[in-house]
Amino acid sequence: MKRVILLVEDNESDEKLTLLAFKACGVPHDIVVQRDGAAALEWLAHVPALPAVVLLDLKLPLIDGLEVLKRLRCGERTKLLPVVVLTSSIQEDDVATSYALGANAYMRKPVDFMEFSDGVKALSRFWLVLNEVPPRLSERS
Repeated sequence: MKRVILLVEDNESDEKLTLLAFKACGVPHDIVVQRDGAAALEWLAHVPALPAVVLLDLKLPLIDGLEVLKRLRCGERTKLLPVVVLTSSIQEDDVATSYALGANAYMRKPVDFMEFSDGVKALSRFWLVLNEVPPRLSERS
């Protein structure tokens, strides 16, 4: 069954790079892009089936990524939703805070496209193929 990946990214260049990397490694999932934290939360509140994984940038307009993560973990429907922070931030506080708020993984966006493609391929294989979704989450999606 084809599922959706939610990419929450406000930078158009990073969005294009991420979509190109997913296409290059042959990910068969649809990718929905939301450009700010408020839009992402609104989309998740109204989508009938939750995405397979959320790829969340931290530096977002309206509601930043850390606040999005906090709200997802407080929501009954979204508290178990896999969230991978995908950001260019190299701040140790961002890494620590992301995990403290319940991120499942933290991936820095490499500058090199081949390195980024390799990261996306590994991310895709783990989160979309190997990872087992909690039964409660799959029942709600």
